[in-house]
Amino acid sequence: MKLQITQPQEVEVFYILPAIRSRMAAALKGQGVRQKDIAELLYVQESTISQYLSSKRAADVKFNDRVDKEIADAVRKIKTKRDMIRETQHILQMVRDENILCKIHESVGDVPKGCDACFCRHGGGK
Repeated sequence: MKLQITQPQEVEVFYILPAIRSRMAAALKGQGVRQKDIAELLYVQESTISQYLSSKRAADVKFNDRVDKEIADAVRKIKTKRDMIRETQHILQMVRDENILCKIHESVGDVPKGCDACFCRHGGGK
């Protein structure tokens, strides 16, 4: 039975944002940034970063190569919290444009058949 997730924004909050943060955390850790500093930069608890890095959280969302590359590029640009917000918004827009949001929404939520209600460029459920 599918969850009662009906809004694309719920998918972003519960699935996509954590997946973006998880990949950002891994990339920042790979650059030698301390876990405490990563948590502060990404606005999450240090324990959340630990779960991201050990694949206990947000590991099941798959992005395409283009989005994964954009996340890696974004991490190199992030120096402040403002940078992080701007880069995250850019990646979220890519996820919408690439129709990834709609595909995840269909897999985890209660989406009407043939849904075309959301803001994805390609329309949800298509």
